[in-house]
Amino acid sequence: MIQSNTITKELDVFAIRKQFPALNRQVKGQPLVYFDNAATTQKPQVVIDALVDYYTNYNANVHRGIHTLAEEATAAFEASRDAAQRFINASSREEIIFTRGTTEGINLVAYSWGRKNINAGDEIIITEMEHHSNIVPWQMLCEEKGAVLKVIPQQDGELLLDEYKKLLSSKTKLVSVVHVSNALGTVNPVSAIIQLAHQAGALVMVDGAQSTVHLDIDVQAMDCDFFAFSSHKVYGPTGIGVLYGKKHLLEAMPPFQGGGEMIKEVTLEKTTFNDLPYKFEAGTPNIGDAVVLKAALDFVTRIGKEKVRNHEIELLAYATEQLVQLPGVRIIGTAATKVSVVSFVIDKIHPQDIGILLDNRGIAVRTGHHCAQPLMHCFGIPGTIRASFAMYNTKEEVDQLIVGLQKAIKMLL
Repeated sequence: MIQSNTITKELDVFAIRKQFPALNRQVKGQPLVYFDNAATTQKPQVVIDALVDYYTNYNANVHRGIHTLAEEATAAFEASRDAAQRFINASSREEIIFTRGTTEGINLVAYSWGRKNINAGDEIIITEMEHHSNIVPWQMLCEEKGAVLKVIPQQDGELLLDEYKKLLSSKTKLVSVVHVSNALGTVNPVSAIIQLAHQAGALVMVDGAQSTVHLDIDVQAMDCDFFAFSSHKVYGPTGIGVLYGKKHLLEAMPPFQGGGEMIKEVTLEKTTFNDLPYKFEAGTPNIGDAVVLKAALDFVTRIGKEKVRNHEIELLAYATEQLVQLPGVRIIGTAATKVSVVSFVIDKIHPQDIGILLDNRGIAVRTGHHCAQPLMHCFGIPGTIRASFAMYNTKEEVDQLIVGLQKAIKMLL
């Protein structure tokens, strides 16, 4: 285990590391260096304990039971909804819909709002740096409805807002934009994007999968119409996420799925639907992971996002400074404002080869197109090597990455 006493702006990284049991393991005889946090974060013991506690002590279905376990499970489930409301500052708990993750949240909006409100000739705007999850649902919707998908271009990892302004028109019905690029780390100017879209009469969906763990999220101040994020990017479990939507929009949208819980009354002739948020939560939900989401969000809040962000940005600056000194290394995406993601290529070396050699040294990075193939096409590359940093990473680990890259480059060139 890395015994780092690094304390960055009051963040005791060594104390934090002790709370993450996975960081104690070895990979191929080497201490794990985990730099794949943009894909998923490791889980603190408090999150693991919360999941065990639920299944050990009060596992039951929610909302419909009157026995003690059902009431306890329901209370914990709804407390997690309240925690999510606080975490992104939604105006009411009814605006918080539990989903399987960001992908399902975006698809819910495309299926429910989109199929009701998008018609032939309407226009939807996305960006060149979207994750596939914020491209494919809109392509499917446009194909089905005869609508037009338009794209905001980028240059060197920054969106060209002047080009965005040219795309907006009276035909624009929705702008769906990633808050932070998973492939580049770019923080997009979503407030300006939202303001311009609203002036054109369009709604805005924000993909918050990568931003929610790093940035202070206030959906009311942002004034987005929809916002989605995933628990597993915020030190919580997989399989649970949140879709925020303005209440009046959610109330006007048809249900995403039919089944139990999303109904008020059912006859063989007609069904009336439940109130928010339950209208969009058909069937038995992922109760355990939803309950544990609160533990993850509370954990991040206790540590303090600002302290974590300062530490992560220091790591990003340190890693970038070291990387550009290596022969043949080129950083992909040089936006002025980024989170702790550095994506790079090495001349004449395939990213996958680097990933394999680093894994042999216990260093976990992500290689490939990062579910952002159109963006990779813009840069004229098949993919990148991506190192993404979290609150528990250290400069000593960055040093190990650099040594691993030096040896890999020497071996492969």
